[in-house]
Amino acid sequence: MYQILLFYKYVHIEDPEAVASWQRDLQSKFGFKGRTIIAKEGVNITLEGTLEATEEYIREVEKDPRFQNIHWKKSVGTGDAFPRLSIKVRPEIVSLHLGTCDIDPNETTGIHLKPEELHDWIKTGKEFYIVDMRNAYEHRVGQFEGSICPSMNNFRDLPKLLKQISHLKDKTVLTVCTGGVRCEKASGYLITQGFKDVYQLDGGIVSYMEKYPNEDFKGKLYVFDGRIVVGFYTDDPRHEIIGRCDFCETPCDRYKNCADNMCHNHILVCDDCLNKKDGKPMCPKGCHRTRSGKSIRSNFFQIIRDKINLWK
Repeated sequence: MYQILLFYKYVHIEDPEAVASWQRDLQSKFGFKGRTIIAKEGVNITLEGTLEATEEYIREVEKDPRFQNIHWKKSVGTGDAFPRLSIKVRPEIVSLHLGTCDIDPNETTGIHLKPEELHDWIKTGKEFYIVDMRNAYEHRVGQFEGSICPSMNNFRDLPKLLKQISHLKDKTVLTVCTGGVRCEKASGYLITQGFKDVYQLDGGIVSYMEKYPNEDFKGKLYVFDGRIVVGFYTDDPRHEIIGRCDFCETPCDRYKNCADNMCHNHILVCDDCLNKKDGKPMCPKGCHRTRSGKSIRSNFFQIIRDKINLWK
């Protein structure tokens, strides 16, 4: 049986390269595949391995005082959720690109709200606003009912989209994301921008879905591995498919990448439309930007420049 571990921690790391080397040795020993990002501000890790190996890995990591009191998110794996093991050292564990104005979540962050507390808020009718800090393609297939979903291509778009939620500065705001790492930093950023009552969902959407499947979070959860989307108890009559096929508007929560090699944007496509496209759908309105937000045109000229450089 395979298990997927999702976890992060904001903690000061003096030597990220040393931690990367330690993690590479440890993860390789257990035969893991997955994605590890290490920075001076902490770690952001998703791994897949056998149940026994992942539990032993947790025990090994927790021997380091820096990595205790971690909220480990566990889910059933497939054995092929990742193609390989990737371990990288980067400036940030999630890219907000604030430069000298960067946020340290250990100093400035929103109040952690447990799933049970959010459930109580919803059931008792408390006035508050959920702001989804995920990318636009993520909340197309699943989101909290009534949440505010700024149209971000990626997390670093947040400062540019602040005007969309500026009217909430005097309201109670709850930030949400997949596992918590983005809203921990985003909630701190909102505080620095004058938001007065800011919370973050402890453990992220995945923790809420585990406790309250098919209640207030509608649809499925986008994940950054080979599963692409996950749902809990999808045979439950309360389960809803909120995504819509990009070609015919049929309820759909299955993503395919655009067949254009310069694009690869996620497209929601139903079985019928996929067959009509011979399994190779392309953006129905034309390819304009990559998933990272770069224009296709600028990418085209970059490819030409790269080829010219090869000829020199």
